[in-house]
Amino acid sequence: MQPAEKDDASRIPPNEEDEAREMERLGRERPKVFKTKWAEFGFCFAVVMSQFITEYFVSGFTVIIPVLAKQLDIPAPAIVWPASAFSLVVSTTLLPLGRLGDMYGGYPLYICGCIWFGVWSLIAGFAQNELMLDFCRAMQGLGPAALLPAAVLLLGSTYRPGPRKNIVFSTMGAMAPLGFFAGIFFAGVSGQYTTWRWYFFIGTILIGVVTIVAVLCIPSDIAERKAMGVKMDWLGSITIFSGLILVVFAITAASHAPDGWRTSYILVTIIAGGLILATAVYVEGWIAEQPLLPADVFHVKHMKPLVIALLFSFGSLGIYLLYATLYMTEVMNGSPMKLVAWYVPVGPGAVAVAILSGYVLHVVPGTFVLIFAGVTWFIAPLLFALAPIGANYWAWAFPAMVCATLAIDTTINITTIFISTTMPRHRQGMAGALVNSIMQLGIALALGVADVVVTGTSHQGTAKMYKNAFWLEVGCAGLALVILAGFVKIGKAKSQTPIDEVAAGT
Repeated sequence: MQPAEKDDASRIPPNEEDEAREMERLGRERPKVFKTKWAEFGFCFAVVMSQFITEYFVSGFTVIIPVLAKQLDIPAPAIVWPASAFSLVVSTTLLPLGRLGDMYGGYPLYICGCIWFGVWSLIAGFAQNELMLDFCRAMQGLGPAALLPAAVLLLGSTYRPGPRKNIVFSTMGAMAPLGFFAGIFFAGVSGQYTTWRWYFFIGTILIGVVTIVAVLCIPSDIAERKAMGVKMDWLGSITIFSGLILVVFAITAASHAPDGWRTSYILVTIIAGGLILATAVYVEGWIAEQPLLPADVFHVKHMKPLVIALLFSFGSLGIYLLYATLYMTEVMNGSPMKLVAWYVPVGPGAVAVAILSGYVLHVVPGTFVLIFAGVTWFIAPLLFALAPIGANYWAWAFPAMVCATLAIDTTINITTIFISTTMPRHRQGMAGALVNSIMQLGIALALGVADVVVTGTSHQGTAKMYKNAFWLEVGCAGLALVILAGFVKIGKAKSQTPIDEVAAGT
């Protein structure tokens, strides 16, 4: 074996062409932390499944709501809360939990998130009334809030920018629609053939498998993270969490309040939430020693318009996920199992996009991919909005499903890779929290507005009020597309030196 000094010297690139070749090689090879391909496979499986189990508990719940509400005697206006509590908690706690990952490591955060998620999913399966279900769904939300930023932290810290990282992140992106389909599938089977409780029990089993693989295959990064000296921004965490939860609560609850937006508690909560968020901006900008969301994050070129566009894109996603399911159930008369069959294109579509993305993102500019995603975001709701009553599934809903799958996968893939690559190692947890906060906030806010539209036009009939929600989604998607096409420019996700090495001059 040759001395280390000689080996290092032999790897110094003599010119730019050799340096580019070396970067490409490093971007394709297996990280040294994995001794075998099976160790890497176990790590990737455990981490990318975070998206799968999260979406499982988002999509399937919509399918079992009618059965569940009947058995637990939940009135129609109140059913919004077990559906919203999950996303409400996820969206408001991602940033503080992402910071915990940067402080103590992705490994402990991921394991704790899995255990917490599994415990409350199991308890939810034994819910006896509305209050117990609401509480369990809220507690469930802390699981994904820990898992999602920890997943990006672990992947972003392990893989160098390049094709291998693109493939892994694309696989994680594919898990979102696959988990979405799995949730609908098991909810449909449970609701029609057994009991809705098995939807939660099956989810608990899935989480249990992920937890075991994670414990065995994810390398510990506790010592490395502690050495970075990252601190918690407690004041920022409290103000951001409080402000977001009040604002999102007000928007979600407004349409079901006695006097709508004029209801006293709605006005109080949204005003208080706005003031607290304004305080959070001041704290983050001028007081916090290590801000939860540093201002320089938005100094990255094109980051500001990208974040705004993503809020509208993921808002479109939230409206689509809920109202496409409701439309196909109530207007197209889809039974739970027919709904499962109609969502089948999501599965193979997600796999195809993941494979394709992994091999083209380092060749095709990110801007082109995002504009393509923006077009598919626009087409998916437009088809439902224009579909006549009694429309054929293959002519209208099927192409909408294909477009939605393309939109979800490509958007998650390119934005997660871009934001992770532009952040240093000690901010990978924050990068994951930022991506998923944008997603969850976009979904929560858009659903709140859509609920106002649907409730306000319910006198027009079921089909028409759902179509109004789709037109709102068309508007969101169109605005996102304009911003992406006009103000966002992202290059190829090619092999390059990690930002930490650039800063260190290595």
